Amino acid sequence: MAKIAMIGAGSMVFCKTLTHDILATPALQDSEICLMNRTQPKLDRMEAFIKRMVKENKLSTKITATTDRQEALEGAKYVIVMIQVGGLEAFGYDYNIPLKYGVDQCIGDSLGPGGIFRGLRTIPVLVDIAMDMEEYATEDAVMLNYANPMAACCLGLGMATDVPFIGLCHGVQTTLDLISGYVNVPKDQIDYLAAGINHMGWFLSLKDKRDGRDLYPIFKANCEKPEYYVNEKVRCEVMRHFGYFMTESTGHLSEYIPWFRSSKRALETYCDMPDFGGASGAYYNYANMLNEKYKDVDYLAQESSKIGTRSVEYCSYILEAMETDKIFKLQGNVRNEGYIVNLPEGCCVEVPVYVDRRGLHPVRVGALPTQLAALNQSNVTVQTLAAEAALTGDPEMAMQACAMDPLTSACCTLKEIRDMTAEMLEAEAEWLPQFAGKNLIVTPKVDIPENVKPAEVPLDPALAIANRFGELAQRQVGK
Repeated sequence: MAKIAMIGAGSMVFCKTLTHDILATPALQDSEICLMNRTQPKLDRMEAFIKRMVKENKLSTKITATTDRQEALEGAKYVIVMIQVGGLEAFGYDYNIPLKYGVDQCIGDSLGPGGIFRGLRTIPVLVDIAMDMEEYATEDAVMLNYANPMAACCLGLGMATDVPFIGLCHGVQTTLDLISGYVNVPKDQIDYLAAGINHMGWFLSLKDKRDGRDLYPIFKANCEKPEYYVNEKVRCEVMRHFGYFMTESTGHLSEYIPWFRSSKRALETYCDMPDFGGASGAYYNYANMLNEKYKDVDYLAQESSKIGTRSVEYCSYILEAMETDKIFKLQGNVRNEGYIVNLPEGCCVEVPVYVDRRGLHPVRVGALPTQLAALNQSNVTVQTLAAEAALTGDPEMAMQACAMDPLTSACCTLKEIRDMTAEMLEAEAEWLPQFAGKNLIVTPKVDIPENVKPAEVPLDPALAIANRFGELAQRQVGK
C-alpha cells in the first residue's frame, strides 16, 4: 500500500479532482491517502467528502487527515502539493498594488508582480516540504507540484534540493481541445511536439496520426478567420509574428510579453474578451466570487460522491505508471539538464516526459527556434531572479525581478518599480519571513532646477578622439 500525501488538501478544486482520479484508478485503490491542511475546517470538510466517496463506492482506500505536515509525510511515497501561501488576502495585494502603478494583470499567478510575489511566498515553503521529505518520506519519494508560479517554484526547488519533483499543469491538454476543434481532427489523433517553459510552451509540430498530414497550415489558415481569431487574439497574434502557437490561454500570454497590456490602446484591441480572455483581474475576481459563494456553505456536502472517468490532470496517470510500469507520456516541468539547449542549464523547462516504474524520464528536445527561446528567456530571467530572492530574502533582487518583468518594464519607470516593490513587501510581510529586517532602499526623486548646467568632466583620450572624428564627419556632411 503506497502512501500518498496531499499537502494543501483544503483546495476546493485540485484536492477533490486529484483524489477522485486516484480513487478512479484500480491500481491505486489500495493506497493510503493522507490529507494535510493548515486549517482544520477545510480539512474536515474534505476528509468527510472523500471518506463518503470511499464508502459509497465500496473501496478499500485508507483515508487519513492531519494538520501536521511531518505526520503526513511520514512514509509517503508520493507527495502532491497544491498550496497557496497567503490565500486570497495576499492575492489581493498581488493584483491591486501593481494596478496602482499601471501594471494591469489578468491572471497574476505566474509572472508579473503578482507571479513574482506568489513565488516569494511559495518557494521557501516548497523547499521546507522537500527537506521534510528527505527526513520523513520514503527514500524514493517524488513530489508532484501543482503550486504556482510553476516555473519559478520548480526552479527554486532545483536550486535548493535534490528531491525528485515534477511540476504539473493542464495547459497543453486544454489547448489541444482548442486545436482539435480548429482543424477538425480528434484530439487523440493529433501527433504533437510541445516544449518551452510552463505557461509559455510552444507547439513545435502538429500532425494527423492517421496520414501524417501537417496540421499547422490548416490551423493557421483558420486562425486568420475572424470567428476563430476573436477567441484567442493574443495567441493568434503572437503566432502570426513568431510562427508558433502557445500552450496557455490568451489571458495568461498577454501578461508575459510587453505588447498587449502596456497601453489602453493595446488592452482595448487585444484583451477585450471577458474573464480569462484578457479581462483585468479575471482570476482574482473569480477567486473572490468563489469565496463569497462558498464561505458559509459546505459545497462538498452537495457534491456527488459517484466515481466516474478520470480528468485530464496528469497526477493519477503518473502514480499508476510508477506503481504498475504502465508507461505514460506527459508534458512536465523539470530542471533543465540539457533538454532545451538554448535555455539556461538549471532553469525550469516544460518538455515531454515518460514515466515508468523507474521514475521520470524527460525527453531531450534540443534547440527551440531562436525567436521562441528569446521569448522564453525574457521570462526565465525573471523567474531566476525571483527564485534567488525567495531563497535569500534579498529585497533588491525582488525589485530587480519586477524590473526585468516584460510587462512591468513596459509600464513603469525604475523608480516606480522600486516604490511598488517596497509597498508589496510591506503589505505581504507576514508571508515573507525571509525578508524580515531587510528593507528595500527607496530612492528619493532627484529634483533638477531649470537653470542647471551639466557638469563638465574630463573625457577619456580615446573618447575625445572619437568625438573629434565625429565633429569632422559632420562638417564633411554639411559641405
